[in-house]
Amino acid sequence: MSEKHIVVQGATCTCKYSNESQNDVLKVKIQSKHYTNDKDGSEKLTASTKDIGQTLEKNTFGTCKMQPNGSGSYNPCKVDISEWKNFYDKVTLSNGGNILLEDSKATCKMGTPDCIEILDHGQIAEPSEQNLKNANPDVQNKINPLLGLNDLIQPKFDFTGISQI
Repeated sequence: MSEKHIVVQGATCTCKYSNESQNDVLKVKIQSKHYTNDKDGSEKLTASTKDIGQTLEKNTFGTCKMQPNGSGSYNPCKVDISEWKNFYDKVTLSNGGNILLEDSKATCKMGTPDCIEILDHGQIAEPSEQNLKNANPDVQNKINPLLGLNDLIQPKFDFTGISQI
């Protein structure tokens, strides 16, 4: 799984058969127990291979090139995911699904295999206190000299009532 991000609720998806190249947002509806990149466990549900059917926010990518209507245009897209490929098969969630990765692809019942791709995995970097402790102060000072990383990771002492020389 090196250097591949886990897909979470809020990931942006697209279909190669969308006539307008519209995107839609993944909604995890099948489980409410497993979270990724969410310290409070409230927003970023982990997406899995069990997230099939109509599992996008709008369930459309505009009009579908696979559904011409005979008048030179296309019928509206109605996303209906039937399966996912390129998932992480070494972990199975409690719902029996495997974790989706940013290079996972879905098959829509109207399109062809692997027609739906993930543009953005949906994770947002949230630096924690541990990240600050692990950061190299010299490097961070060169990147942002105004940050003062040492002040952030070293505890503040109260010197009230103590005379300083």
